[in-house]
Amino acid sequence: MRDAQVLPDGSRIRWVELPGTDPARVFLHGLGATSAPYFLNTATHPALAGHRTLLMDMLGFGVSDRPADFGYTLEEHADVLAAALTQAAATGAEVIAHSMGGAVAIVLAARHPHLVAKLVLVDANLDPSTPARRPGSSGIATYTEPEFLAHGWDETLERVGPHWAATMRLAGREALHRSAVHLARATVPTMREQLRSLAIPRTYLHPAGAEPGGVAQLTQAGVRLVAIPDTGHNIMLDNPDRFAHEVADALGVTTGA
Repeated sequence: MRDAQVLPDGSRIRWVELPGTDPARVFLHGLGATSAPYFLNTATHPALAGHRTLLMDMLGFGVSDRPADFGYTLEEHADVLAAALTQAAATGAEVIAHSMGGAVAIVLAARHPHLVAKLVLVDANLDPSTPARRPGSSGIATYTEPEFLAHGWDETLERVGPHWAATMRLAGREALHRSAVHLARATVPTMREQLRSLAIPRTYLHPAGAEPGGVAQLTQAGVRLVAIPDTGHNIMLDNPDRFAHEVADALGVTTGA
């Protein structure tokens, strides 16, 4: 395990690193998740193996520290990730990012363009959303922070079910709530607008039959959209072989398949 101090209080981001050639590949998880359980099969798949790979946990989640006095805005997530990637000498990285991690990755590429050379988004959040009491970030965002700390945490773990709860239990409670609230609010300009303005290769992977809104505008801006069959939101877990090959294709890797 590797780590980098990203805040003056000593808080550290941690990651699992696989050795290989540069440029580095950086995998970022979604809300309440952690990168290694979601992406290790992809990182070691024959279509992608051989590159230096960082399975990185965002601040507040997984094996990274969980400071209670951090804001956890998307911009702050991006900036501390930038600090970690800089210390890891992972400039010009190929970033593969799921869900909320995709939103953060867009902001990272916009704010720290020297760090991101290619971007593969996996059913990522692009727009503001209206909080609603259901599993996911929108459900968490319906609580005030005191409500979430008092009873919303337990209610959320029950609502999301055992699979997601297994990694959500590793998150800081303040980190989970604040990240969900800021994800629902989105950024100004929005993640979608920032994505359209980026000048790097961008691919958006989504479940078949569940295209993101504004497809014409995204494709006109040069974003490549790819539908993955037989998947839900967790594409990398639902159809891992197809996912790995599509990531390889997005990164320009010749797989022979």
